[in-house]
Amino acid sequence: MRILVSNDDGYFAPGIAALAEALATVGEVTVVAPERDRSGASNSLTLDRPLSLRKAANGFHFVNGTPTDCVHLAVTGMLDYLPDMVVSGVNHGANMGDDTIYSGTVAAATEGFLLGVPSIAVSLVSKAATDFSAAAQVAKELAERFLRSPFKRPVLLNVNVPDVPYPQLRGTRVTRLGKRHKAEPVIKSLTPRNETVYWVGAAGGAADAGEGTDFNAVANGYVSVTPLQIDLTHTGLIGPVAEWLA
Repeated sequence: MRILVSNDDGYFAPGIAALAEALATVGEVTVVAPERDRSGASNSLTLDRPLSLRKAANGFHFVNGTPTDCVHLAVTGMLDYLPDMVVSGVNHGANMGDDTIYSGTVAAATEGFLLGVPSIAVSLVSKAATDFSAAAQVAKELAERFLRSPFKRPVLLNVNVPDVPYPQLRGTRVTRLGKRHKAEPVIKSLTPRNETVYWVGAAGGAADAGEGTDFNAVANGYVSVTPLQIDLTHTGLIGPVAEWLA
């Protein structure tokens, strides 16, 4: 089994090191990740300049681009084979609910899915994570399950793992995305040159965190696994919009 690993925290992040080490017991691992932290990059591709691909001392490859760039470059240019799986992470922080729209971690997995490869995004729900071993173990078990029983078509799974030791995880729940409140206001500050700058505010709390959501599963100690799709069509509005335009 050949596994492509990426992330959005950068090739030097402890989460990707833990993930690559765990997955190396399942198959052949190739790591291609951004050269710096690209959290929040979403599904952006770099089209205004060329990309460079370099190899670090630890064997990981890094790209001066986005998480999507990394997976796209690896699958369509670097590798001479199609990976059996793309695994992105382990992200430092949650990617639940609305987070998935902005997440570079989810974007890397999404690019693999769009290129026809079963893909998983793995995140550790913690603001001060120091131990990524439980999340890496969860990713390993999912890869092993895929190896034993592969899906008949590519899938895109968003996985969020509570920040507890592996033995304390209560199990796995298949969930839907919840929804957050709107984000906190931007934070205004002044530079030493007396220029006004703005920092994007923190994500809001969970507004829809009921039974069946990713928020609810993680809050109760379960690993959340959410199947994602790319079709953004609001099918319920096709008829009303057609009538409105008639």
